[in-house]
Amino acid sequence: MTSVTHAARPAKPGRVLHIWTPEDKAFWTREGEAIAKLNLWISVPALFLAFAIWQVWSVVAVGLPALGFKYSTNQLFWLAAAPALSGATLRIFYSFIVPLVGGRRWTAISTATLLIPAIGIGFAVQDNTTSYPTMLMLALLCGLGGGNFSSSMANISFFFPKERKGSALGVNAGLGNLGVSVVQFLSPLVVTAGIFGVFGGDAQTIIKNNQQLQVWTQNAAFIWVPWILLASVIAWFGMNDIADAKASFATQATIFGRKDNWLMCVLYLGTFGSFIGYAAGFPLLIKSQFPGVNPLAYAWLGPLVGAVIRPFGGWLADKFGGARVTLWNFVVMALAVLGVVTFLPTGGQGGNFTGFFLMFLVLFMTTGIGNGSTFRMIPVIFLNLKLRDVDPSNAQAVAQATREGNTEGAATLGFTGAMAAYGGFFIPKSYGTSIAMTGGPEAALYVFFSFYLVCIAITWWYYARRNAPSPC
Repeated sequence: MTSVTHAARPAKPGRVLHIWTPEDKAFWTREGEAIAKLNLWISVPALFLAFAIWQVWSVVAVGLPALGFKYSTNQLFWLAAAPALSGATLRIFYSFIVPLVGGRRWTAISTATLLIPAIGIGFAVQDNTTSYPTMLMLALLCGLGGGNFSSSMANISFFFPKERKGSALGVNAGLGNLGVSVVQFLSPLVVTAGIFGVFGGDAQTIIKNNQQLQVWTQNAAFIWVPWILLASVIAWFGMNDIADAKASFATQATIFGRKDNWLMCVLYLGTFGSFIGYAAGFPLLIKSQFPGVNPLAYAWLGPLVGAVIRPFGGWLADKFGGARVTLWNFVVMALAVLGVVTFLPTGGQGGNFTGFFLMFLVLFMTTGIGNGSTFRMIPVIFLNLKLRDVDPSNAQAVAQATREGNTEGAATLGFTGAMAAYGGFFIPKSYGTSIAMTGGPEAALYVFFSFYLVCIAITWWYYARRNAPSPC
């Protein structure tokens, strides 16, 4: 009797939740919602910082030649692309780690690891004799931030009931994705002043517009250090581990035999892969197609739109159904790509930057909505799959099926996030290959258009049509 009374009391921050039944409306109202929201609002800034560190090279690499680093254009490209490769690969492992370690513990530990690249980059950029392999290693270590997404989303999915998962995951990912935009907007500002005084190192001198300027490039990395420390401590003492979320790797690995896991990998590559890939390649694409435009004045706006709108995509999916929202979202994405092609210059002549930029804002907006709707689909698909053949009157069987469905759904959230992150490398590389082979990015954009048509077909056939195998 004593143990039951203890379990019914709201858990203290940082404690393991031995009783966690968010689908029970009485439990959710009494204590579940407050605990879930606390964990969500601690997770959000931790994920924000992870995205900031993941994308910091998109800004730092651009300024290295002016600091005297003798790296080729190809080497600079690899510094910007390496975090996407390592981050996507790390996501594969991070997808399964929360049920092994615990969400509270892993959020705190994985956030703290961001200190390694943040501090390392801050010192490395102060010495223009730093070797290229050292810089490449630091770029790869920034992938630690990219990996955090999979574990963060898997963790938050355990806390919310089915009808709230879309909104919760949308908030976590959407506000977390803001790190991409903020790092591109904030970095050019913080490098202009010695905000850390004697603790931040000496200024470097660069030539810009035939004038000597002093910059503190290390600030682009150092600015995140105190916040990483703070977020790690708050996560350790403020979040919760869920006992029922514990599962072995073998249990989670059942998703590799699920067709829906692989189908959702394709769909999420179309949404998040597009978001992170367009964000990474947008500055370069602007610079190559519209040389008279300053890309840093515009590039951050695209990721900002995509990140802010993501929670709305989750809300739409909760209200109208994830498959329906995802289907029409891909239709708009395909049309927006054709719009981008329409406003590109031809043979270096013509083009309309305003139209080009607005079409890309539509693309970023739809990547955000699609990110939210696809991530609402995944937990619903796997929960419904487990509950399909269970007698609703058998409470024990329902509880067991719910645990298994949530575990598989969480693992799939992480794994699809891992596969989609490779878009951060593929899209910029596609631009480069297309420009090198044809003189323009149109060929790459037509490939993206064709891929969105495939995503439309998959969404309609498997999830959106009448009598679909897995309606959601």
